[in-house]
Amino acid sequence: MAEWLEHSVQVEVPVPIEEVWKLWSDLEQMPRWMQWIDSVHILEDDPSLSRWRLASRSFEFSWLSRMLRVIPHQIIQWESVDGLPNRGAVRFYDRHGESIVRLTVAYAIPGIVGKLMDNLFLGRVVESTIQADMDRFREYALNHQASQS
Repeated sequence: MAEWLEHSVQVEVPVPIEEVWKLWSDLEQMPRWMQWIDSVHILEDDPSLSRWRLASRSFEFSWLSRMLRVIPHQIIQWESVDGLPNRGAVRFYDRHGESIVRLTVAYAIPGIVGKLMDNLFLGRVVESTIQADMDRFREYALNHQASQS
């Protein structure tokens, strides 16, 4: 039996929501700011599906993800349909020329792994990693905006 762990982080981005949405919704660019994401490929025959590859020093996972809900400038929600069990949403909040991006990610770990590992330690590692990814996204958005000026 699997145990689901969930983490939410957010970042304030001093860039208009339209630009933040455009950058984030280009999923294939995510490896530019997400440390463990090695690649993302949108399936040509079904753009609601994407193949993800997560890689770090000693492990590698892949999964196929389906977009469940996309509302421009508001939310992208997904769930995996094979491979690493995960689901989540990224929400966008317009703050009059600035944006807040809130990422929630949930993933399943096998019950035996959860018993062998300290879930609090695993949770802290994952949460600090995705917070660092969000901070890199803020820098990515700022650099992109500066290059457009």
